[in-house]
Amino acid sequence: MTSSPATGDVEKQQIGLQSSIPEEQSQHHHHHGAHLRERLRHFLHPSGKKIHVAASPEEAISLRTRLEQIHSHEEFDVYISGTPEHLEALRDAQNHHEDRRDQLRSEHPEMFERFAKVHNELDALAMELDRVTTHGVSLDAHFNRFGYNAHVRSYDDDSPSASGVSTPHSSSLSDKSSNAYERGFATPLKLFKVPTLRQYFHGGILWRASGSEEVQSFELFVDLLYVGILQIQGDNTSEHPTGLSLLHFIITFTLSYKIWNDMQLFISWFETDDVFQRVSILFLLACLFGYTTNIVEAWEHTYPTLIGFYLAARLYMAAYLLLCGYLLPMVRPVMIFHIIITLIAVALWIGSIHVGWPGQLALIWPALFVDFLGQMGYVIIQMILNKTGGKAKVWLDKKFEFIPAVNIEHRTERTNAFVSLVFGYTVVAILYQSATNGIDAFFGKAMLGLVQCFIFNWMYFEIDSSNLLTHAIRRHKISALAWSFAHLPFIMMFVLGGGGLSRLVVANDAPNSHLDWLTEQYQERSEEDIPMGIRWYYCAGFGIALLCMALISVSHVHRQHEGIRLTKKFRLMARLAVAIVIICLPLAEHLNSLDLVGTVTGLLVLLLVTELWAASNAHDKLFGRARPCRYTGRCSKGMLLEMVKNGREVDVDQLTDDKEKYRGHTVGP
Repeated sequence: MTSSPATGDVEKQQIGLQSSIPEEQSQHHHHHGAHLRERLRHFLHPSGKKIHVAASPEEAISLRTRLEQIHSHEEFDVYISGTPEHLEALRDAQNHHEDRRDQLRSEHPEMFERFAKVHNELDALAMELDRVTTHGVSLDAHFNRFGYNAHVRSYDDDSPSASGVSTPHSSSLSDKSSNAYERGFATPLKLFKVPTLRQYFHGGILWRASGSEEVQSFELFVDLLYVGILQIQGDNTSEHPTGLSLLHFIITFTLSYKIWNDMQLFISWFETDDVFQRVSILFLLACLFGYTTNIVEAWEHTYPTLIGFYLAARLYMAAYLLLCGYLLPMVRPVMIFHIIITLIAVALWIGSIHVGWPGQLALIWPALFVDFLGQMGYVIIQMILNKTGGKAKVWLDKKFEFIPAVNIEHRTERTNAFVSLVFGYTVVAILYQSATNGIDAFFGKAMLGLVQCFIFNWMYFEIDSSNLLTHAIRRHKISALAWSFAHLPFIMMFVLGGGGLSRLVVANDAPNSHLDWLTEQYQERSEEDIPMGIRWYYCAGFGIALLCMALISVSHVHRQHEGIRLTKKFRLMARLAVAIVIICLPLAEHLNSLDLVGTVTGLLVLLLVTELWAASNAHDKLFGRARPCRYTGRCSKGMLLEMVKNGREVDVDQLTDDKEKYRGHTVGP
C-alpha cells in the first residue's frame, strides 16, 4: 500500500492532486506525526488497479476526467472517501498485505524478525524526535487558541515522566477508564486521593496535560454566591457616594476577590476530584458567606468578624498547601513559600483588628500588598537572579526546581465567567419597576445602560479576547502579571460604575421622569439632585474600566490580517481618548442624569463602531458572505452526473428519502 506520492511524482504533477489537499493539512509542520495523520490519497488494490480517493463528488468527477486523459479505465478507479466501495477496497488491500506479511514471516523468519525490530526502533525514534522538536497533535487546539511556544510539552501517561520525576498524572487512568466506559461502568468518587499536579515548570519547560481542563460544577456554584457579593458591595457603596465609602469598597472587594482567586488557583494547580475537595470548597463557601454578611457594618461594628472569616479561609488554604507539600515533595519548597507569605499576611490582619480607625490602615495596606504580590515574590526574585547569576541563582534553581503552573484554559474560562457575572450584576442593578403606563425617561436611561453593558461585553469578549496570536499568559511573565492584575481594578471599577448607573436610572431630575411613576421601593432610592459622588462613581468607574480593558488588550498579541484599516495601536489610542473624556464628564455639572447616561452611551457606541471599522478588511465588502453557503444532501451517482452536466436543479429533500439507495454520494446545491 502506498501513500501520497513524493514531490516530483509525474502523475501527481499531471493531474494536480495537490490542489485538492485541504489547506489545514498543507499548513501542518509536524514531520513524522503529520505524515501518519494525512488522509490516504491513493493506494494499490490487489487487483492491480490504483484506487484514487476523492473528498467530494465534485472532486471525484474532476479527478476521473483528468485521469482518463493519461490512463485507461482498467488501470484506475475513483472512490469517494467513506463510501462502502472505498471501505471495501481498503479492507481488501489490508488483507492482501497481511497475507504477504505472513508469507514473508514463514519463508524468511530470521530476516523478518530483524527487519521488524529495526522498523519498530525507527518508529519509536521518529516519534520521540517529533515530540521533542515540535509538539503533539493533542496540543494543536491549545496552541491555536493561546499561541505556540516551543517550551510547552505534554506528559505521556504511557511512559515515565520525561521531566525526571514520577508524577501521578490526572489522565493516568485514561486507558482503564475508557475500557470501563465501554463496559458501561461508572467512575466512583473516592473520599480522598493524593493530589495530582496538573502542570508545572521544570528546566525551563512547561509540562502539562495534553487535554484541556474542564470547569467543575462546584466552581460554577461558587460564582452564584459572588452574584450576591457584587450586589451587596455595589449597592452599599452607591448608597453613600463619598471618598471614605470608596476606600471601604476597595478593601472589602479586594479581600473577597482574593478568596475567589486563590480557590481557582489551587483547583487549577491540583487535581483530586474526591469528596475531600468538595467538602473543602463547601467550607470556603461558608467562610465567604460569613464574610459577606458582615460587609455593610464592617467599619462600624463587625470588622473583627469580617476579618475572622477571611482569615479562616486563608488559613484553611494554607493548611491545604501544607498537605500538598507533604504528599508531593517535588513542589514542597514552593508550598512552604506560599504558607510563609500567608502567615505574614495573617499576622498583619490580626494586628489591624486591634488598632482603631484610621490607624489600622497602616496595617491593612501592607497586608493587601503581601496577599497579592507576596505570592509572586519567588517569580520576581527568579527574574532578577537570571540577570545577575551567582550562587543565589544556583540555590534558587535547586530549591524551586519544580514550580506549579496555571492551566491557561481553566484560568481564562474562570476569569471570563467572573467578568460575565460583573456585567450581569450591572444589568440587574439597572432594573426597576414602573408604576405608570407608557415609556418614560426612566426606561430610556435603563435602555441606554443596557446598551453600555452590551458594548463592554462585546469589546471584552469579541474584540480584546478573540483572534489571539499569543495569549498574555503564554507571551511573557510580565504580560501574564499585567493580564492577571489588570482584571482586579477592571472588575472593581465596573462594579462601582454599575452601582452609580443604578442610581442614575431612577433619578427624577430629567424631563418626563416624575417620582410617582416609580414604585414605592424605587422612590426611596430616587433623587432629584444627583450627588457629585454618584457622577464620579459612574463616569470614573466605567472610564477606568475602559483603560484596564486597553491594558488587557495590550498584554495580548493579536493576529493581524491583510488589509486591516487601523492597527491595534491606533485603536487603543482611540479607546484611551474616549476613556479620558468619560472620566472627566462629572466636571460638566449642568448635565442631568439622562444627558449624562446618553453622553456616555454615545461615546461608547462611537468607540465600538470605530474599533469594528478599524479591525475590518479594507478589501472586503461590509455586507454579504465571502463565499456562498452550501447545503448538502444525498443523491445517486447518475443524478449527480446529470446535474453536473446539464446544470439542472435537484430537490435535496427528495434525494434524502431513500438513504440506502443514495448512500455515499453528496451534492451541494
